[in-house]
Amino acid sequence: MDNPSLQGSSSAYLESLMRVGEQAAKQFDEALAAAMGIEGKPSEGGPRWPFSVAGLQDHYWSPVLEFWRGFFNDKPAADGNGAAGASRGDRRFKDDAWSHSPYYDLLRKSYLSSSRQLADFVDQAQVDDRSRLQLRFYARQFIDAMSPSNFPATNPDVIRTAIRTRSASLASGMRNLIEDLQKGRITRVDETAFEVGRNLAVTPGTVIFENELIQLIQYTPQTGEVEKTPLLIVPPCINKYYLLDLGAGNSFVEYAVAQGHQVILISWRSAVAETQYLTWDDYLTLGPLKAIDVVRDIANVDKIHALGFCVGGTILSCVAGVLAARGEDKLTTMTLLTTMVDFADTGEIGLLIDQPAVALREATIGNGGILPGKELAFTFGTLRANDLIWRYVVDSYMKGVPPEAFDLLYWDSDGVSLPGPMYCWYARNTYLENKLKEPGATTQCGVSIDLSKAKVPLYLLASREDHIVPWQSAYLSKGLIGADPRFVLAASGHVAGVINPPARKKRSYWTHDDLSGDAMGWLQAAEERPGSWWPDWDAWMKRYSSGTVAAPVRPGNERYQAIEDAPGRYVKQKSN
Repeated sequence: MDNPSLQGSSSAYLESLMRVGEQAAKQFDEALAAAMGIEGKPSEGGPRWPFSVAGLQDHYWSPVLEFWRGFFNDKPAADGNGAAGASRGDRRFKDDAWSHSPYYDLLRKSYLSSSRQLADFVDQAQVDDRSRLQLRFYARQFIDAMSPSNFPATNPDVIRTAIRTRSASLASGMRNLIEDLQKGRITRVDETAFEVGRNLAVTPGTVIFENELIQLIQYTPQTGEVEKTPLLIVPPCINKYYLLDLGAGNSFVEYAVAQGHQVILISWRSAVAETQYLTWDDYLTLGPLKAIDVVRDIANVDKIHALGFCVGGTILSCVAGVLAARGEDKLTTMTLLTTMVDFADTGEIGLLIDQPAVALREATIGNGGILPGKELAFTFGTLRANDLIWRYVVDSYMKGVPPEAFDLLYWDSDGVSLPGPMYCWYARNTYLENKLKEPGATTQCGVSIDLSKAKVPLYLLASREDHIVPWQSAYLSKGLIGADPRFVLAASGHVAGVINPPARKKRSYWTHDDLSGDAMGWLQAAEERPGSWWPDWDAWMKRYSSGTVAAPVRPGNERYQAIEDAPGRYVKQKSN
């Protein structure tokens, strides 16, 4: 701890962690001030209070009086779905003491009641929809941070554990905190339990091409014959690719190979000093555009299948637009998993990307620099702060509980950094200005982009509970790109909805062939089917089959020869 740079980074991390509540309150105040027109240009007619005063006092005092009346009469006030009730799935107050002890019951109910009042207060704001959503988001950050379960003195489980262990839990918690100070991030998973290439990303394959941005992995066939038209997978560049290859029996890559597909996958390199100047166009040119040509060469075909996931799907859509503008017919089909092309409704994450935020990034890293992976991870964590931040603060730092071994959490903690110029172009042209959907609104790789010119059979998958890519936004892609689209809606969220192996017989998905109406109309007419959507996708892919050929004996060809075994070097490089 004598290293000055380490001390600086540790202090910065500790300060940011312990002042989350203060920052959330500040953001809420700023959003409220902006809504009132106090900052910058005043609202029309001058600053005004954006809330309806009439009825607010009654709305607040009615449940408060009911609560205290029940407390002093030893009768429980409204709970469950009432003003003082926790929402379903809220694990913060699962300890029996929160309901059986009068003291902790008082803390819980007063906190939940005040939280509900603050949320209702924000919902009554007489502001535009975006300002209301921003107010709601920042208010929730403040509410989550100030929960009594987040403080040792007001968490009965923390106190009980400290007494039972004779304070050993507190000592362990301090050690966990010191370790995380050194890392600059919260540890949420037992990082010694997993290793990429040992029990993650284990589907056999070979790296057959690399440049400064990507490695291409060609997976070893598991069938005697394979589809003649190969499949290129484009994972998101903000995450490691092995979400699609978590482990044996839990791998989309493994499944696709087993169905006879020739699978080649892009492994993105996390940004380093030598790649800090790469632009959006560089990501298209050095990434999928180059990969498509390599795959065509290796398989000796003119056209290939392509699949993109999340940001990888957005990149792939832009690549399809570039190919269409150039008059190059290189894609047989295109699959987009939980992907946005129309960024009109981006959910809560879009609230964090506004003009001042993008302008600041452009000024600092827009001409060169790196957006660290841990910053991206923290941003996504704030969308579900109770589950992804405060839960681990309590368990690790206050109770000294060792982190669990969970492959998805390990992947989620294995971040990827981005070059500043690339990120700034992406943020401005998607979340901020929503230009991708507009014909001719962007120039990429030297050509004007009109996604509707990419007439490629399209398979769209969205997840019904996705908090990163709202499924209704993913549905809109059917009218913006591709031809003869098929839309499928998976149960669960952004990750679990996609990673759902058929053998596990879990969850469900919805299908309906008529895509002429809006998203909600489609859902009302859709049929729910049990299990995984993967077989539906495979059957759709086989409709566009060009036949099968004998499986290749060795990876690559004379021009693109084996470099190293999968998973390769790039995916093992740490950004955090």
